[in-house]
Amino acid sequence: MFEIGIFSVILLAAGYWATMFIMGRHDDVLHGKFVHTDAEEGAAPVAPPFPTRPVFPKRPVPRAVGSPKPVNSDALQSLLVAIQQNLKDVA
Repeated sequence: MFEIGIFSVILLAAGYWATMFIMGRHDDVLHGKFVHTDAEEGAAPVAPPFPTRPVFPKRPVPRAVGSPKPVNSDALQSLLVAIQQNLKDVA
């Protein structure tokens, strides 16, 4: 699997190189000059190509309707007994 991954990366790089060479961007292929700045020509900075993200209102925090009910010890005891019986049945 590792060899297939390495072969795929090499194949992808060769395809990219061939595409750039066919498109006539020989300087990019040979020297790696992929970014051409316009600052040398005195051009104004270009606006970002994407619009700004919209601002959404924050979600409201749900409020508790009432205080939580206190736990009854008898209910806990009966739950414990039921769990113990289930464990004995399984074993």
